[in-house]
Amino acid sequence: MADSMSELLRRDMDCEGLLECFHGLTDLDKRVFEELNDSEDALTIDEVAARVDRERSTAYRSVKRLRDAGFVEQDQVNYEQGGYHHVYRPRDAEEVARELQRTLNDWYAKMGSLIGEFEEKYADEPARDAAHADD
Repeated sequence: MADSMSELLRRDMDCEGLLECFHGLTDLDKRVFEELNDSEDALTIDEVAARVDRERSTAYRSVKRLRDAGFVEQDQVNYEQGGYHHVYRPRDAEEVARELQRTLNDWYAKMGSLIGEFEEKYADEPARDAAHADD
């Protein structure tokens, strides 16, 4: 993640960079998301782990971060003889994009408000500092 907004704007970023930028997700999370997206079928955690060459627990943590961020959904597959397992797939891209746009709009409104507060708080500071410089 970039250290500042200026640095972020100077970096070259691809669309998968949204995973990092909006939700602080890792390079592994981006790889897992790409694997899920490239697969025709939903994948189990074991399948994800094999595709990204990581331990099952590491793959699970990555998928969980993606689920928590809203990029991936989980389905339950039931066995006829009892029991079940979960499979994972990316959520609908248009739906996720709308949510990202709402998040960006909320962030933009918040930053606008903070900029307004900054201006109100510090607008007269240079004048006061100049007045005290003569003392």
